[in-house]
Amino acid sequence: MSGPGGSPPLSSPSYIKTHLIATYLAGGLVIGISALLGLYLSGGSSDPFGLGSRFRRRRKSSRRPVRVYMDGCFDMMHYGHCNALRQARALGDELVVGVVSDVEIIANKGPPVTPLNERMIMVRAVKWVNEVIPDAPYAITEDFMRKLFDEYKIDYIIHGDDPCVLPDGTDAYELAKKAGRYKQIKRTEGVSSTDIVGRMLLCVRERSKSDTHKNQNRSLQRQFSHGHKKKIEDGGSGSGTRVSHFLPTSRRIVQFSNRKGPVPDARIIYMAGAFDLFHAGHVEILRLARGLGDFLLVGIHTDQTVSASRGAHHPIMSLHERSLSVLACRYVDEVIIGAPWEVSRDMITTFNISLVVHGTVEESNDFQKDEGNPYAVPIGMGIFEVLESPLDITTTTIIRRIVANHEAYLKRNEKKAESERRYYEGKTFVSGD
Repeated sequence: MSGPGGSPPLSSPSYIKTHLIATYLAGGLVIGISALLGLYLSGGSSDPFGLGSRFRRRRKSSRRPVRVYMDGCFDMMHYGHCNALRQARALGDELVVGVVSDVEIIANKGPPVTPLNERMIMVRAVKWVNEVIPDAPYAITEDFMRKLFDEYKIDYIIHGDDPCVLPDGTDAYELAKKAGRYKQIKRTEGVSSTDIVGRMLLCVRERSKSDTHKNQNRSLQRQFSHGHKKKIEDGGSGSGTRVSHFLPTSRRIVQFSNRKGPVPDARIIYMAGAFDLFHAGHVEILRLARGLGDFLLVGIHTDQTVSASRGAHHPIMSLHERSLSVLACRYVDEVIIGAPWEVSRDMITTFNISLVVHGTVEESNDFQKDEGNPYAVPIGMGIFEVLESPLDITTTTIIRRIVANHEAYLKRNEKKAESERRYYEGKTFVSGD
């Protein structure tokens, strides 16, 4: 019997041989394509046709982004807050941040040092933040949690491993935990808003002592770095804060870094300063500076330089603490850790700086001096510009707020001291970074 179209019979050896060869070839082609697609979709290194990247893009675009929520007071925002936000963002694709209202903070913790509008500026400027919710409640209520899930499409609520206890003794995140939508990150050691307020209260006390005892002239930061004796165990007689040493690591700096330099022919803007107690005034002037070019390089002065220009009790924050706070700002591309006081021609050439800028609101007016002006070289080169500072806030402004409410902040710190003590006594290792 002949095959289709007059071909050899179906039972003939030649037909069977031809059929088997065709089957093997077709099967091999299917297996080969399947293997290639599997390799491409899993991120294989070889993709000559670009199939894998196309499939991955299509698969990724079809998936709804994972949205995570983190809230906080973010009072006197520091690198610990920024690291918490960095860790939270790593648990999802988009980070939504709730900033607690002034009223809620007063009711639960005592008066904030920085008002809501300044705290909003600070949080919006953190480069890992996608969206900000103002006037967030201090505790996650049933109604607000439902609003997060339904309106903001939040998948998980994030908080650090340190407890957040309400005045009635309950857990502020109990509802999120019961709903199975809670994730925990690692607390950043070495700093807290309570600790910083304690440093400033100590600064005020030590400055008062130095008026009568001139031999006490070490900077506040060095007192903490070398083991000042006033600890939380003092029973509230001191600043009401634990001395917790910040241990800078190269890994942390890399985590905060943008990990890229300027492109060829980029217009590089340079701004230098202490950036102590990094605040909304700093953020806003950095925003203006970044708008003048393609790449913003920020110089952070050493502790010794700041102390020499501002007094023995400055800076409040150490060089590495200040550097991390500036690095977390979305307007900053790179920092020089320990920048020189004077901007030299060699420095301008080395970093290919196009313009050096300075704000009008400053602790000192060194940029206006005729002699000893740190900006003499860029001024002479015609590449120096003074920017009108959007906010009239300095580090001294923040310290004066503490001094004006000295008793209130002492009570706030003493109240916080007990929870801090319990946290450190029960502290165990938590994985993560």
